[in-house]
Amino acid sequence: MSLTISNNGAVAAASMNLGKNQQNLQKSIQRLSSGKKFAGAAGGDPGSLAVSMRLGAALNRLDGAQSNVANAISFLEYQDGLLETGAKIVARMAELKGLSVSDPLKSEEDIESYLSEFNDLQSQLRELGSSTLNGVSVFAQGAQTFNKASSTGFERITVYTTSQGSAGSAISIHRSMFWGALSVTGTGGSTAYSEAGGTGASGAAIHLAVSNTNTQISSLDNVSLGAINAALDNVIWLRGQTAGGLSRLNFAADSIKTEKMNMGAALSRIEDADIAEESAKLAKYSILMQASAAMISQANQQSQVALTLLR
Repeated sequence: MSLTISNNGAVAAASMNLGKNQQNLQKSIQRLSSGKKFAGAAGGDPGSLAVSMRLGAALNRLDGAQSNVANAISFLEYQDGLLETGAKIVARMAELKGLSVSDPLKSEEDIESYLSEFNDLQSQLRELGSSTLNGVSVFAQGAQTFNKASSTGFERITVYTTSQGSAGSAISIHRSMFWGALSVTGTGGSTAYSEAGGTGASGAAIHLAVSNTNTQISSLDNVSLGAINAALDNVIWLRGQTAGGLSRLNFAADSIKTEKMNMGAALSRIEDADIAEESAKLAKYSILMQASAAMISQANQQSQVALTLLR
């Protein structure tokens, strides 16, 4: 090999290796500092990068679904608490009806006090039916036909439980028809709820949840114990429906947690950096970069040999 001074191939080779080692060292630093394999779009193979981005987006959507399910559980738990209170109130109404007719020692004033409490409980039931949670009505509002055998009159709420949103699985819950459940006939059958009164003879509509004094029960003789018990059965049935919705939502919440855990593990295997491997690479490229710099210095000294020959 001839000795030249215009072109130093050793310096060029050492400089090229120095650039490569520096680039690899920077990648290792980025991976170790971020904990990810993909240091930018060019940090890994495009296929794995695309898969990791899709999985990351799916995990974000699962966070939204998990929040929706949690809020739906809170809604039904709040609804269930109101229904429990409503059932206790209706049970007390049945007790008042029994006390008004079964004790011969009760005077007219005593009977009137039972009626007064009965009317107050009617107003309290009305307030329960008007309850809201964060401005959202807990129970169905307006005219409703209560029918245990059909759910067509329910106000449905759809809760999506997967990362696919509306394209995936969903759970349907409803705002219970509380007012409709408390509207029965004088003989104990169900009837359509309406704002109008109707507390007359047997077979007429009896509305246990009212606030207007014109539509309150004017006499405990106008409402049968069978009608009150029918309303109580209706509220108990609504609690059963709420409990069923809570059960489904709790299963969905557990499913989302499991899905998030497994999807997170899959994402980790794709994009997480191997810290032990990257630490070894960091040490390797750091040494190689220093060696490349030293070789450039050594290669530059070859021109001194040419000067020695020229003297």
